Amino acid sequence: EYEAKAAFTFKKSNKKRRGKPGAEANSSASLKVIVCENPTSQRNYYMTSESWLEAKSEKGEEAKKVQNTEKMAGLFDKQADLYLDARPNYPSEWFSKLADLTDHHGLAWDAATGNGQAALAVADHYERVIATDVSESQLKVATPHPKIDYRHTPSSMTDDELVELIGGENSVDLITVAQGVHWFDLPRFYAVATRVLRKPGGIIAVWGYNDVLVTPEFDAVQYRFHAQTLPYWKYPNIQHIFDSYEALPFPFESVGMGSEGKPLKLEMPKTTSFEGIIRMIKSWSAIVTAKEKGVDLLPESLVRELETAWGGPDLIRPVVYKAFMIAGKVRV
Repeated sequence: EYEAKAAFTFKKSNKKRRGKPGAEANSSASLKVIVCENPTSQRNYYMTSESWLEAKSEKGEEAKKVQNTEKMAGLFDKQADLYLDARPNYPSEWFSKLADLTDHHGLAWDAATGNGQAALAVADHYERVIATDVSESQLKVATPHPKIDYRHTPSSMTDDELVELIGGENSVDLITVAQGVHWFDLPRFYAVATRVLRKPGGIIAVWGYNDVLVTPEFDAVQYRFHAQTLPYWKYPNIQHIFDSYEALPFPFESVGMGSEGKPLKLEMPKTTSFEGIIRMIKSWSAIVTAKEKGVDLLPESLVRELETAWGGPDLIRPVVYKAFMIAGKVRV
């Protein structure tokens, strides 16, 4: 079912963990990557690392949460301007369908709003949107809107403070998290979401995207490049993106738009230039992390190779981002 395309082993690894059909993965204090590709050309990455095992350990876990949140905010601080114009736009019909599921349309909360991309679309359907983020730099470049209240939510903020900031318990009609929930302290976020959502009638929706499909020629070069970025992503968080949220915990009752273990598969078409694709790639957190370690993952030679595969610097192409969504309501 799956064809192994590449394997990267940075240290010897012996302990086995369960993977998907056709993929073998080892887990220990070393780093082991198996890259597979299925017949539909969707890539699947399986990685284990010492940091993953540490994250699963209860010892010191609470002390790491604030530090990890601050580190991730810092990564996205450094590419806030790139993030603003490089990422794909979410289809308007997504937000129409979500709005149809909520009983009221008074208040929405867009968590991890970044530059406000999703919040702007949510504002078309709700009277007021609270848009929060831990990154002040992202919020500084967010697009102003009369219905949107952008708020900085540092990791030091307590749950009670966050609930009060958003609007209080049982007040929110829709919660959205676009390409961000995998970075969260999930138990804490879900507890806050449960408190603020209307019961009944409130909906929470989380979504993300991974692959961008262009042409077989471009995708082959992009695939080889992406394999080189794998050691520089933050695990286990990014594994949820690589797995299309199939293993993401989501303790809410399904409303027909994906569920825990069975995300709704979606597509995001976009017309873009080669420069737009390069800016999107440069906005990846792995690119920033590698650069901080003195590694240039996008040397000029690779950019030229990607440009040739694209068809030249002036060509405008349609591309498709592969996306996935889970939505639900509080179980009663």
